[in-house]
Amino acid sequence: MASKSRKNVLTETPTITSVFIRTAVYLRLSVEDNNNRGNSLENQQLIIQDYFADKPEFKVVGTYTDNGLSGLNYNRPGFQQMLEQIEAGRIDCVIVKDLSRLGRNFIDTGYYIEQYFVTHHIRFIAVTDQFDSSRADQLHGGIMLPLKNMINEAYALDIGRKIKAQAHQAMLDGEFVGARAPYGYMKDPKNCHKLIVDEGAAPVVRQIFQWAYEKMGINQIVLRLNEAGVVTPNIYKREHGYDGKRYKTGSEKWQTRTVAMILRNQTYTGDLVQGKSKTVDHQQMPASPEDYIIVRNTHPALVSREVFDAVQAYRRQVAGKYTNNTPIPYSPNIFQGKIFCGHCGKSLHRQRSRRSQGGYIYLFHCLTNTRVAKGACEGVYITEKELTESLTVIVEKELDTIVGHSIPMMQQEKQYKEHRAVIQGQLSEKRKLLEKDRGLIQGFYEDMVEGTISREEYLGLKADMEEHTQALSKSIAALEEEKEKADKSWQHQKALECHAADLNMSHTLTAELVSSLFTRIEVFHDRHFKITFSFQDALEQEAQHG
Repeated sequence: MASKSRKNVLTETPTITSVFIRTAVYLRLSVEDNNNRGNSLENQQLIIQDYFADKPEFKVVGTYTDNGLSGLNYNRPGFQQMLEQIEAGRIDCVIVKDLSRLGRNFIDTGYYIEQYFVTHHIRFIAVTDQFDSSRADQLHGGIMLPLKNMINEAYALDIGRKIKAQAHQAMLDGEFVGARAPYGYMKDPKNCHKLIVDEGAAPVVRQIFQWAYEKMGINQIVLRLNEAGVVTPNIYKREHGYDGKRYKTGSEKWQTRTVAMILRNQTYTGDLVQGKSKTVDHQQMPASPEDYIIVRNTHPALVSREVFDAVQAYRRQVAGKYTNNTPIPYSPNIFQGKIFCGHCGKSLHRQRSRRSQGGYIYLFHCLTNTRVAKGACEGVYITEKELTESLTVIVEKELDTIVGHSIPMMQQEKQYKEHRAVIQGQLSEKRKLLEKDRGLIQGFYEDMVEGTISREEYLGLKADMEEHTQALSKSIAALEEEKEKADKSWQHQKALECHAADLNMSHTLTAELVSSLFTRIEVFHDRHFKITFSFQDALEQEAQHG
């Protein structure tokens, strides 16, 4: 998940007095921690739970976890999710096992502890480092906090360098360091750095190379594999228990890209080719071919070098026929991701053909019969011109219907504003009640501290009041959802008015209009369409009112 820069944005969050300290537990485990049981996620959780044992004022509202991620940057899904909750005003305190769990980047870690958390009124606790930002002597006083952050960053960088150095040496020694073996191989159960032949998949790899050696095109190879019912590499690995999480998804049919990747993989000759990527500013980048680490004869070959070299030469020859010509760029595909075959459900392929009288024509057609199996689909073929003209007529008619049947925009706006004002008033009233309830709970807690009531009495009163506050919270959430729906409905109606005006003026579909108006376009053999509009709900409402 992409991170949002929060260093230059000071977000005002609502402050609600509460007896409870709404606390977020943050757990992080990086690769370098794998051999340190003290930093396991379970151990981090136990240490934090022990800290809470005699502190009833802390109420855990969320646990955020990043597993296997470096502390040198903060672009971590769990951490970013926690920040979103902080900015929504739902968290009062963040707790970690120690400072290094928050991060090992000296500058950014200091920023979050000393600026971000302070600005957002967040209390920060690192248990084993005995750090608590609510203590005035710890946040800005002394040298220990920045010193520990510097040590944590230096440690992470040192460990990272050692891991990279070890992996680089292992590559030079001809050891396999990848997470997953290539299709056709498996890791040796006795040595995970050695590849052995997977007899279940190896015959498929050999057959693919044999067909390519006989100068069969990739499209034809894909068709043969699918017609023969050969399971794809992803499905095969999932069925055989290779890293089930990694192979949960994947196409059930062979694709040209999969076959092309197999045909250019030198691993099948018995050579290990590694180091194809490098890390630049904590991001993986492709390495230059001259920087690859190649060690020959490290494992059994599935194809001979002669066959492999011949296949590469022929593929270069075929590719050269197209690269020697000056490429003419394709026009933009405004229907990308929106258009499908009405019979088999597959995406329609966009193709360009040269016209006999000059110029090009674009068309959409279904690839199922040429990629999966002959006769597997009735087939679809339609020119882009015919598709665009037909859809323009259809969408103009639909927009005219829904916009024409709607009440005038000024009246709609008045109704929208009146409805929103009612919701806003109800929200304000319920939030006041919620704050009042929380104030009562605060009073109960103070009574317990002063000895006016016992801890058991406090817990009983708190439980009763919590039930009421939870009901209020649900009611507030429902009103917020209703307000959001009203806002979306109003914005949607205004957008439809604009789209209708644009089409009536230009009679032309643009990429923006296609993206906004269509969810899915299905084309059938006889050229009729099944269209799912983005404004389908509005159309159904109009039909009901009619």
